[in-house]
Amino acid sequence: MAIRIPNRNPLDLNKNIAIGVAIPFNYPAVFRSTFSTSDQIKSNLINYILTNKGERIFNINFGSGIRAQLFNNINYTTLSNLQTQIQGEIESNFPSITIQQLVITPDIDSNVVNLTLNYTILNSPNTETVQITM
Repeated sequence: MAIRIPNRNPLDLNKNIAIGVAIPFNYPAVFRSTFSTSDQIKSNLINYILTNKGERIFNINFGSGIRAQLFNNINYTTLSNLQTQIQGEIESNFPSITIQQLVITPDIDSNVVNLTLNYTILNSPNTETVQITM
């Protein structure tokens, strides 16, 4: 009988070496390190979604640019455009991620948009979730 051994990223083998920096930057020492690739991918996704195009120096194409859409009137057309834009940007810039579900829910009275992204990482059976309120 065959036993499936899950693939592990080589960066995850040594738990004492930090891979990157976690978001948000509100830790007592300003930066909090991440020690697994799944945590770093989650931080990279949050950073990418909240960054406007042209905001990052020397990489003007980095970022989803969705904050420019948020000042439009909230209606189903705007929400559909946001969902299409975010899904396309993530699929083209994060090839190791498969989007399971992307839900954008508006709160019109308080002028807030809630984004919930469920995704899986390549060769990982776990589903991760990112929630952002804009």
